[in-house]
Amino acid sequence: MMKIISFKICPFVQRVTALLEAKNLPYELEYIQLKNKPQWFLDLSPTGQVPLLVTESGEALFESDAIVEYIEEVTVPLEANVSPEQRAKDRAWSYQASKHYLAQCSTMRSGDEETLIEREEHLAKAFTKVEQELLKSAASRGHLAKGDFFKGEHLSSVDIAWLPLLHRAHIIKQHTGHNFFKTFPRVQKWQQAVMESGLAERSVANDFEQRFTDFYLSEKTYLGGSNLACKTESSCTNDDACASASCC
Repeated sequence: MMKIISFKICPFVQRVTALLEAKNLPYELEYIQLKNKPQWFLDLSPTGQVPLLVTESGEALFESDAIVEYIEEVTVPLEANVSPEQRAKDRAWSYQASKHYLAQCSTMRSGDEETLIEREEHLAKAFTKVEQELLKSAASRGHLAKGDFFKGEHLSSVDIAWLPLLHRAHIIKQHTGHNFFKTFPRVQKWQQAVMESGLAERSVANDFEQRFTDFYLSEKTYLGGSNLACKTESSCTNDDACASASCC
């Protein structure tokens, strides 16, 4: 059975576990503290970053993009009969997601309104491109087009890659009313479809939302403010962040 070495609120880890959940694949999960990494983990990981996947043969794989490609290669793909051209496009759109994980983290951690607006405008550029692609995809499928996933009716690797971004934006809206996608109606439909799949909840720890809000909606953030202050000093340590090289 594959084993994932993880940190509870890291989006790169969630991309991997969401793919495993979507494929209904069994896996073990072990959490570590990034501020106190065990030596056995450092011995396995060339970069000291999560996620780390240990294969059934005991080989340690690192870098989330490489891990996802490995899982796709050794298991039944989410989609059948995908052309090489389409597969390349899917990988490109997936890369567009993962390179914005840390940008979203820093946006949510903004300490004042001015910083939030500035960072949100940068993040919005990525979702502007996605909005355009979703509209283009729907138009190409015609007026009878069904489904609000990235490619229509069926979940794809692209949905999995963007899931951590969509999930975190959903939690922010639920707790604060702030909607990162207020000017992107197609993205909102896409977000709803992904959330309704249930993958977001299945791909994280039971206490994920509490840990997430303790850090990203603490009194130190503009989005959190005094009403959502951290309950304890220990729940707002940098170890709860995914805004550094601790994630790959």
